[in-house]
Amino acid sequence: MNGRKRQIAVSASFADCSHSEIDDIRKLPTHGTTSVDACRNSSVSVSIANHNSIESILKSNRFVLSIQAIAKKACHYPRFSPYLSIPILRPSIGSRAYNMASLTSWDRFVRYVSKKDGSIRYGDPIVEGKNPDIDGLASAGNLKVKVLEGKTPLEAKATGEEDGVAELLGPLTPKDVGIVKCIGINYKTHMAEIHYDPPTVPTMFLKPRDTIHDTRKAVPIPKFGQAKCDYEGELGIVIGKEAKNVLKADALSYVAGYVVANDVSCRDWQMDKDKAGYQPQWCFSKSFDKYAPLGPAIISSRLLGDASGLKLQTFCNGELRQDSTTSDLYFGVADIIAFLSTGQTLHPGDVILTGTPGGVILGMKSPVWLKDGDEVKVEIEGIGRVVNTMKFE
Repeated sequence: MNGRKRQIAVSASFADCSHSEIDDIRKLPTHGTTSVDACRNSSVSVSIANHNSIESILKSNRFVLSIQAIAKKACHYPRFSPYLSIPILRPSIGSRAYNMASLTSWDRFVRYVSKKDGSIRYGDPIVEGKNPDIDGLASAGNLKVKVLEGKTPLEAKATGEEDGVAELLGPLTPKDVGIVKCIGINYKTHMAEIHYDPPTVPTMFLKPRDTIHDTRKAVPIPKFGQAKCDYEGELGIVIGKEAKNVLKADALSYVAGYVVANDVSCRDWQMDKDKAGYQPQWCFSKSFDKYAPLGPAIISSRLLGDASGLKLQTFCNGELRQDSTTSDLYFGVADIIAFLSTGQTLHPGDVILTGTPGGVILGMKSPVWLKDGDEVKVEIEGIGRVVNTMKFE
């Protein structure tokens, strides 16, 4: 185009978006004759008068990343029509923006006890809509699945058989996971409540694979970890293929899917000097057996893209404690994978916990720590909920 201005109108359907996602689109800045318009169950239209301003206008929104690429193509190749109209649904956003590839044959993966024979099996839930209540259907005895078989959850494929779920388990067992890598202090609301400055790079700690636990099962709290027991509702990433020195632009192609997690924590062993030592330590205080319950399913990245903009809530005995979205993440999924794969290998089945938003007990002015019998429920839009009670030993 040699610097000449050209009007480009890009329209995309967002009929499957949440209200918060539409609100994010509405907040996009306008520059000159550039305009942004969005409405629920209709479409968002972005008109760009000057292709040189695309980067500054359409920068941080995951939906607009796809539009950005198309607008650029129209700008740089005059033979393309200046007016483009394409349908964009959530599953295709990541693939266009981040070079994603599907790593599993299933859309949603559960591990369950079969109604037919009582065996533990794999399945792909037979559900409708973008945000099915997998836990609720299972609890009511109404969840049906397409049976999957395979050596590992990531290799599981449909058998053509259907089954009923007698009991829903966590999607992964310790033997399915190599390691659990965790990012700390990664939500802006959490940084604010504990008075931490934003980090320059992700802060990592580890949990051993024996922390992996089922949903709807009690979490055993050892005697020395009962004084300051806390919850952390988190988005979990399940790695789908070997990854080392991954570029951010390619990071989502290594994601098999996402899961809900509770990073159970003993704050005295994490923060108190007489137990943690001279500086806070996170590994020992979060690494007791079954301290990372996961559930209710692994949802393929084919359905959730980069998992941004998903509502995350944590309830303690029915009381809402954490209320945020994954858009509050300081380092997003692609940033985290690129960082954690630098000079070291992530393996299929590895789990990454991405951090927790504000609302943990640690951040309260008058903390009332978890006690025996307390129920913690963590729910993430599009994935479901993981529910566990604390069982003091």
